[in-house]
Amino acid sequence: MGAARGNAGVRTRIAAEIVAIFATPVVLVACAIANFDQTALLTLVVVLASIGIFFASYEASRPRLRDIMPTVVLAALAAAGRILFAPIPDFKPVSAIAIIAGVAFGRKSGFMVGALAALASNFFFGQGPWTPWQMYAWGLVGYGAGLLAMVPAKRRAVEPKAPCRARSGETLGVTCGLLHSVSLDGETESAALLPYQVRTDKENRALATRRLIDAHPTIVYAYGFLACLGYGFILNAWSILSFFHAQASGWAGILAVYATALPFDIVHGVATVVFLLALYGPWRRKLERVRRKFGLA
Repeated sequence: MGAARGNAGVRTRIAAEIVAIFATPVVLVACAIANFDQTALLTLVVVLASIGIFFASYEASRPRLRDIMPTVVLAALAAAGRILFAPIPDFKPVSAIAIIAGVAFGRKSGFMVGALAALASNFFFGQGPWTPWQMYAWGLVGYGAGLLAMVPAKRRAVEPKAPCRARSGETLGVTCGLLHSVSLDGETESAALLPYQVRTDKENRALATRRLIDAHPTIVYAYGFLACLGYGFILNAWSILSFFHAQASGWAGILAVYATALPFDIVHGVATVVFLLALYGPWRRKLERVRRKFGLA
């Protein structure tokens, strides 16, 4: 009964996450089609509700203090990094750190790091109606990295080699590199196949748990660049519908806004790749060691 309730709770939280992800873009598209007058207010309410659902889902999972601490620390580092690189427009480490959090600790932690970093750093840059949208967009960057980390790599099972054989009185230790017992009459088969089989099973289990990003780390860098373009797309869509009203002038006004913002989005993407190249490898190894040592969720 308890397991059934636990599974139902997990399904409920996953359904809530799906609603939180898709509710905001659906409302944006609906407002664009209907040319709704109060788009800014409606979309603000929806994005706040989406963020609230994510925060409630994270709280409903009952994280322990040891689970929360890495998320909070990474969010603080991302906020501090954004402030540190404030003189350089859009050259910020927030997306890179949110991606690392998502890969190391899962999709919910990735979302929390991105959202909390935006909220905390805006106490320096200034709070406003853009803050929830930055929280939502940066949260999705980390959330997507967590989903990407769940994709398994294609694997091919390791097959054991043919057993080593020896004639009477011959020694197999040098030939097979493994210990064995030898019979004095007739043909004997190496007893060392057992440790070899154990090693093969371990290799197969390791391959079974290997992730796509472990086999091809460049996917993380490509995702980082594309995710930053997606971040810009969301913020630009909100600006167009809520303040610029460029949709009133048709595709020309919409494309003008996106063309103006594209260089900044590219800088953001390049900066994220640069920070990932510097931080992803060493930070991921250290964070995964912390996760294993303390049994983090």
